[in-house]
Amino acid sequence: MDLNYLRRLLKIFDESTATELSIEEEGVSLQMSKAVHQPEGMMAPTYYMNAQPQPQMAAPAPAAAPAPVAAAPAATAVVEETAHKLLSPIVGTFYRAPSPDADAFVQVGQRVSVGDTLCIVEAMKLMNEIESDFTGTIVKILVENGQPVEYNQPMFIIKPD
Repeated sequence: MDLNYLRRLLKIFDESTATELSIEEEGVSLQMSKAVHQPEGMMAPTYYMNAQPQPQMAAPAPAAAPAPVAAAPAATAVVEETAHKLLSPIVGTFYRAPSPDADAFVQVGQRVSVGDTLCIVEAMKLMNEIESDFTGTIVKILVENGQPVEYNQPMFIIKPD
């Protein structure tokens, strides 16, 4: 499904009074719903999207890859609970580097300060540099390069110094 087409659909859906939308096109099923929350007296829409390709014909299921063994999952959970989550300020496409052949802005384990550029989120052909709002060490990058991000979606986990 074309990203520009998806953006137009989101805009139309956002401006409408509809609370749910379901579309099936080119073997892709897209379902959107809008829930209205009332934080501190304001009405703000929240979007949930579930896009899954629909199988065109029966095919044998691929063998499941073995799950990676996590080292000290309890310790990682404690760090993530106390760490800062940098959220996406806009809907768009996440990029770790300024260009395809350039190095990523940041790596896991790297120390960052307030104002350091962490990534780019492209929205409507505009490249928006996303800066750190926290000083600490990058513990986890939650989004893959080129993946769409939603408003307020966590992108990085930063452990305080």
